[in-house]
Order: sequence, then C-alpha cells, then structure tokens
Amino acid sequence: MIAQMPSTNPIGVFDSGVGGLSVLRAMRQLMPNENVIFFGDQGHVPYGPRPLEQVRAFSEGITRFLLDEGAKLIVVACNTASAAALAHLRETFPGVKFVGMEPAVKPAAETTRTGVVGVLATPATFQGALYASVVERFANGVQLLQDTCPGLVQQIEQGNLDGKETRAILESALRPMLERGIDTVVLGCTHYPFVIPLIEQMVGGSVRVIDPAPSVARQAERLVEAGGIRNTENPSAARGRVQFYTSGDAAAVESLLPKLLGESGQVARLVWEGETRLVRL
Repeated sequence: MIAQMPSTNPIGVFDSGVGGLSVLRAMRQLMPNENVIFFGDQGHVPYGPRPLEQVRAFSEGITRFLLDEGAKLIVVACNTASAAALAHLRETFPGVKFVGMEPAVKPAAETTRTGVVGVLATPATFQGALYASVVERFANGVQLLQDTCPGLVQQIEQGNLDGKETRAILESALRPMLERGIDTVVLGCTHYPFVIPLIEQMVGGSVRVIDPAPSVARQAERLVEAGGIRNTENPSAARGRVQFYTSGDAAAVESLLPKLLGESGQVARLVWEGETRLVRL
C-alpha cells in the first residue's frame, strides 16, 4: 500500500511525449524536493488518434514499470491516457494513488462572461467518458466550441513553439472561436501549455487561457501529504532527483528539457515488448 512506501521514493509521471513536462514543471515549482521518474512514450506519440484500448494497454504497461521502480504515486500527465485508462488503472492497481488530467471545463464554465468557451484537446479526450461526464456536470448553459488541433502535438514534440506551422494550426482553431465570442480557452492536452504565449498573442488580453498543470500539481501534493509520504529527507529548498525515460529518441528529448522544463537532465531509453511491457536497453 502507498502509506508503507518510504517518503524518499519517487513520484511517477508519464505522458505520450514531452507534454507531461508541463505538469512536471508545475510539480517542481510546488514540490522541488520530491524525487521523480518521468516517462515520455515518444515511440507511440501522439496518443490522441489511437484507439482507447491501445492507450489503455500502454498506460498499464507504463504504470507497471513505474511501480517496479518504486513509484509512490502515479501522475497520469496526459489527457488522452486519463480519458482512456484512468478508471482502468485504478481498478487494476487498487493500492496505488493516481492523479489524472480532467479538462478544466468547470472553472471555465464558472467564470465565463459570454457563455462561450473554447476547448482544445485530442480526439480521444473528446471521445472519452471523462470529458462527457465533466461536460454533463458543469457545462449546463455554456456553449463549448471544440477543436482537435491536428498536428499541434507533433510540432511541440519538435520544440516548434512559435513557428509558421504551429501558428497556422492555432489560428485555424482559434479564429472561428473568437468570431463566435469565446472569452475562455481550456487546454485539454498537456502539450498545449507550452504554446500559451502564442495563444495569448492570438486571443488577446480579454480571453482567459486555463493551464491545468498547477491544479494537477496541487492534487499530487495533497495526496502525498495525506498519505504521509512527502519527502522529508531533503530540505524543502533542495532539488529532488528526476530520472527521465523515453521510448523514443533520448538525445532529442534531452535537447528539449532546458526549453520546456527549464532544467537539464540525462534521458534513458526504454523499449516496448508488445504493448504492455517496457524493458531497458
């Protein structure tokens, strides 16, 4: 059980790619002394267009690897994986605490003045029961305009945060929304916070852009505190260790860390055996 784990054990964080670094960045700001294992499944990115069953299999395999590495808490830093697999993971690993991503429709619906909200997310997120549940519970009386931003995840994976292709994708998504009166943009993919500066340029100061990462970091902190597993061996100002893994190009991920996370690190590569088992090279 989670309460029996040493407080120095790492928090496990995973995503389909580098998008989860937006959540890790928020966690490092809030809990800098915690040790972390981060896995980006670049070998399968993007998850968004994939069948939900396949994303569920990937998520279970990644979770098993992180638990084998001693993870005391799992943060599913991927909206698509949360939509496809979070309920399955909680059933499969009943002794493990999970933090998932939920599109921030509730705060958007509570604060919108025009009653029109834009949501940027992947196809799998929009198709998932989690998104449907959030909409049903919190979006009554609010018009939600949705766009899947095809190709945006791949641009961010390449570190292209403000190039011509990235701008074209966002303009195609946001211009029709602005014409219909949105005053809030919900980011339903962990990759998208890295282009918030570009989005804010396009929508102007009167449109609020909601980054979900800080609230996810706060939930992780609450669970660590509640479980009595906060790392007390490092002084609060000390920096915990982060071990980075990828199923893709380790050198490419390493080159993106300073730009996306604000710190550097070594990245090790893992390989998939089938769709449910990760092994070291």
